[in-house]
Amino acid sequence: EQALEQIRESAWQDLQNELYVIPLFRKAGINVGDEELTAITSGTSLSPMITRDPAFCDASGQFNREQFNAFLSSVSSDASGSLGIYWNFLVKNIRTQQYFAKYSSLLSHSNILNPVELRREVAENNISSDVDFVMVPMPFGVDSTITVSDAEIQEYYKKHIDEYQQGDSRDIEFVAFESVPSEKDVEDAQNAIEKLFEEFSSTDNLKLFLSRNSETPLSDYYYKQGEMAGEYPEVDEFAFSANPTVLPIFKKDDKFTAARVNDVKMMSDSAFVMHILLSQENSDKADSLLKEAAKSDFSKLAETWSIDQNPNVEHPGDIGWMTQNMMIPGLEKVLTMAAGELSLMTTQYGTHIVKVTQRTTPLKKVQIALLTKTASVSNETVKTYYAKANDLASRCEGKIANFDRIVSEENLPVVPVSNVLESARRLSKYDNVREVTRWIYDAKVGDVSNILTVDNRLFFVVALKNVNKAGNIPVSKVASTIQFTLSSEKKVARLASEVSEKIKGLTDMNAIAEKLEVSLSHENSVSFGSIVSQSFEPKVVGAIASAEEGKISGPVEGATGVYVFCVNKRDNGSFYTEEDANQKAKQLFGYQLNSLSSIFQKQADVKDNRARFY
Repeated sequence: EQALEQIRESAWQDLQNELYVIPLFRKAGINVGDEELTAITSGTSLSPMITRDPAFCDASGQFNREQFNAFLSSVSSDASGSLGIYWNFLVKNIRTQQYFAKYSSLLSHSNILNPVELRREVAENNISSDVDFVMVPMPFGVDSTITVSDAEIQEYYKKHIDEYQQGDSRDIEFVAFESVPSEKDVEDAQNAIEKLFEEFSSTDNLKLFLSRNSETPLSDYYYKQGEMAGEYPEVDEFAFSANPTVLPIFKKDDKFTAARVNDVKMMSDSAFVMHILLSQENSDKADSLLKEAAKSDFSKLAETWSIDQNPNVEHPGDIGWMTQNMMIPGLEKVLTMAAGELSLMTTQYGTHIVKVTQRTTPLKKVQIALLTKTASVSNETVKTYYAKANDLASRCEGKIANFDRIVSEENLPVVPVSNVLESARRLSKYDNVREVTRWIYDAKVGDVSNILTVDNRLFFVVALKNVNKAGNIPVSKVASTIQFTLSSEKKVARLASEVSEKIKGLTDMNAIAEKLEVSLSHENSVSFGSIVSQSFEPKVVGAIASAEEGKISGPVEGATGVYVFCVNKRDNGSFYTEEDANQKAKQLFGYQLNSLSSIFQKQADVKDNRARFY
């Protein structure tokens, strides 16, 4: 499902690019010509989409031009056509990527700081203030003396109408009957694993046994002490105890587990590896070259004999540090080899002469076999939960009044969800709910669904509470929020008036703090242009930047209280440079680029109707 979702999103984006975005780029004067496309797909200026494609890389992960050329030669002769499909996919995406690269370049070269902006940016970040201040917090709770009229709410709503926009959505409530294993289901799982335990303890072929009988196949990974403690603390303690053999069955949630140590090794976490990868025609020289490598300069031999000639390594033959998680299959032995040791190894790439030059301290590591069995929900249990859902749906008779009454009387766990989109694939904690969202968008307000089944184990009964039409959110739905905002503004304004009256005539911050019964605080280096965290709200920072030095300023109304301050001194530094300003501009430009997709969709008035089809 996750892979399908990625494919759908990729196809959706490709469609928008093809039908709208790339034509928009062309209209702006951008084009990707045939000669240019040839150069970046098969010429001398290959796209990173090709040079970083694993299909065209060698054993060390470096781009191999010979492999790529061999692929190109095979495209026309491939009877299945799969190579041609992949090649067309690459070319199309490279062309699209080139369009976007050029468009981004066009934007970046027009997105400049002019000299006036640059000087202002540098000055705003270099002029800083040291401030003494007090903050009188706004009292919380309802103040019955402060009222907000309907006319004030309407006026605020009209002034901020752009903030109250919505797309099509639905408000719902539902009860979900989730099939979970019954006591009998758990007992059956325990009996099943107990029947397997004796054979698990004695079998000589754990890999085959686990592949047939366990939910957890045998892993090639070797664990060091503590590494399994997060998921399996019991297994970790057992594996590194004295002479561990088989850990008896234990239960965690609805899962039964038994463990057995399959192998023990002294291994390094990582080893620095060099190699000589021999061509097929030179593979018969492996033994003689191995002897030669023991007494000669390994890098020179690699430079002469290895077909892996990576120009980006320090010494010819270097692969680098390898771990269990960063390993070329077939070279696992390097983690048990001593520094300076040589060995012949075979991988999918051919025959290697391998040398370990450095290694971390060897540790005791164990390979663990896990026999696991999770209690699954039986058909009988599923039928039980289905019957419960069916009972509720039947008694509701499709009417929300019945739904509200029954769930209240029986104290059923109702889940409310607001603003459900037509494309929603998740509701609350539940995934894959497309059947539910389809019903929601076909229903009328006040309807209650029959049973809606998800994954053959989840049964929903849904009530449609409200339909939210695209456009302005009705003032009735946001009136309480606006009322709180206006009430808070009035409370702060009244508090500021009270503070102003209390401190009238005072010229010392200590006296002001004592009069207001709050503590006196200090903040260094408050700068107007800083985008990093500061102790003040932007409104207060602006007041500080423009205040007269050495003079009591305020009160300034903030979102949570009222501020009175005095700028003790100002420093005009030079730590913030033009380079810093340009770097900040680049960061902001990066944020703008990330917004392009939504901007294009809005400009093209794209309607996403995919939810109606899958």
